[in-house]
Amino acid sequence: MLKRTRQILAALFFAGITLLLLDVSGTLFHYLSWMPKMQLLPAILAANLAVVAIILALTLLLGRIYCSVICPLGVMQDLAARLNRKRNPYSLSPALWWLRLTALCVFVLLIVTGLTGVAALIAPYSTYGRIVTHLIQPLWIGADNLLALGAEAVDSYAVSEADWVWYGWMPLIVTSLTLIIIAVLAYRGGRTWCNTVCPVGTALGCVARFSLLKVRFNEEQCIGCGKCSRNCKAACIDFKTYDIDYSRCVTCGNCIDLCPKGALNYGLAASSKIKAEKENTVDRSKRQFLIGTALLAGTALAQEEKKVDGGLAEIVNKAAPERQTPLTPPGSLTARNMTEKCTACQLCVSECPNDVLRPSTSLEHFMQPTMGYEHGYCRPECVRCSQVCPTGAIRPITKQEKSSLQIGHAVWVKQNCVPLTDGVECGNCARHCPTGAITMVPSDPDDEWSLKVPVVNTSTCIGCGACENLCPARPLSAIYVEGHEMHRVI
Repeated sequence: MLKRTRQILAALFFAGITLLLLDVSGTLFHYLSWMPKMQLLPAILAANLAVVAIILALTLLLGRIYCSVICPLGVMQDLAARLNRKRNPYSLSPALWWLRLTALCVFVLLIVTGLTGVAALIAPYSTYGRIVTHLIQPLWIGADNLLALGAEAVDSYAVSEADWVWYGWMPLIVTSLTLIIIAVLAYRGGRTWCNTVCPVGTALGCVARFSLLKVRFNEEQCIGCGKCSRNCKAACIDFKTYDIDYSRCVTCGNCIDLCPKGALNYGLAASSKIKAEKENTVDRSKRQFLIGTALLAGTALAQEEKKVDGGLAEIVNKAAPERQTPLTPPGSLTARNMTEKCTACQLCVSECPNDVLRPSTSLEHFMQPTMGYEHGYCRPECVRCSQVCPTGAIRPITKQEKSSLQIGHAVWVKQNCVPLTDGVECGNCARHCPTGAITMVPSDPDDEWSLKVPVVNTSTCIGCGACENLCPARPLSAIYVEGHEMHRVI
């Protein structure tokens, strides 16, 4: 019963978070946005004390049930482990406390120093979010678009096409390597990643040692067959001494389900079978500090096919301008707040309907969302990213608040402006500015009939990027948005 209940709850959490990350309709966040807020690291960064208290209480009562039910990366590892059809695939392995504590200390140090984006590379929820966003979402969007084409062929428009945006090689390479490492470890050793690298698993493992309910042996019924140990994906059961390492046990229930004599049960543990000397002993002969971080420093340039408009004119894609200050989403308050609280889970990137958000490749903000207006602009009526962020890196705002929130200001680049380069009227930026911050004035002050160029009123510009996105100049727009370190209300 324990195993079946856990599997049902885990399937619900896993499916809900996955669908939320894949949602192209923009409707599921109304119903499922609470799920990411139940993840431990986002709850800590958001100072959501109620959720943190609930998780700690569940761990003290039930053990590491969080890792086997609520954490999507834990469930993904279980799915990868099931691909290993070898009979009795696991065996008892020693707890590598030196490695676990090192990973946890480095993780905490990175967060304290403001490098949350780098720390998030091993955070479980953030890691799963990147896997879904960069590896699964393109396939999902492709299937959705094929379905939309099929529906259109029979005069049905119930399914709409979705745009897919290329975020560059770096996010793809990092995410692919992470998936390969985790999947191989899970296939070979079950919960190896959880119990050696994952900082959340280590932290909850320290709490789970004191849990009220535990899996425990009935020594009189045990026949020493070892089936429990050989099928424990946490590799934490020593059937010879009736010991269970509760800091690694994720309360999956496999051992109880497979025991032929019912010698294992889940209940009150009057005394722990884990010896104190085993918990506290450090193997001094192996105290070597492991720093094995491989940096992928090269970024490949994608060679795109040329596009032509009617076979007459070449269409050049927009290029991102060099911004002195990166743009952060409305509601993020400051660049520092985004850096310190964002776990780079990619949920806001997945949910952005205007293709404005994309993962950063800079080391300081690695994989955290930054803004670009090559594919769209930040529409004043859209506040979806602020509604789904689980950490408070982007605080919830209303449409009314967003329309008066300045995240940056537009800057005119004279040498790129179409009236001056091509000698034709334009004014596209002024026509589409939602706040009326752009005015067209004569390019020659002494000739009122000269071609007009834009002038930006920086006091009313909110930095939405409509001007930059809709500017016909290629590849660089004649007007672009420079970010602000601190957002302000105008």
